[in-house]
Amino acid sequence: RNYKPLVLALRALPLPVVCAVNGVAAGAGANVALACDLVIAAKSASFIQAFCRIGLMPDAGGTYFLPRLVGSARALGLSLLGDKLPAEQAAQWGLIWQCVDDAELPAATDKLLAHLAQAPTRALAAIKEALQASAGNSLLAQLDLERDRQRELGRADDYAEGVAAFTAKRPPRFTGR
Repeated sequence: RNYKPLVLALRALPLPVVCAVNGVAAGAGANVALACDLVIAAKSASFIQAFCRIGLMPDAGGTYFLPRLVGSARALGLSLLGDKLPAEQAAQWGLIWQCVDDAELPAATDKLLAHLAQAPTRALAAIKEALQASAGNSLLAQLDLERDRQRELGRADDYAEGVAAFTAKRPPRFTGR
């Protein structure tokens, strides 16, 4: 009733969803974070699939995201043992995008958000769509998806601006068109 609509909404948003973790992300809290596109965590943060310790199983998409992010062996270990995973190790395993010093988390998050805000938003949405679709697509279907989105993006104002900025050796000013 609560987590399914939230997780589906996070995944359906066309633009990247950024999650900053400062502390312990446990159970559904960890899995909602994993539903986001870019997770940045403080070094003191940790992730724990504590469900097995109370007779439950991972929810909020945990059984979907964990094996895709860290592989079956690590997903099983995290889920069956309920051990705490430090943020630095989570980054090394590919569970999250980045681990930063605790004091740097706000500034690093703001920098990431500012970067995304200046990016070509239609291209970001197409990248997110294509990467999410890839796990369920055949190579042929994925190549078709790439062709179709690339064609659309190649006709957009942001592409023309990106090329013009590159040629002029200046930063691009994308408009999302």
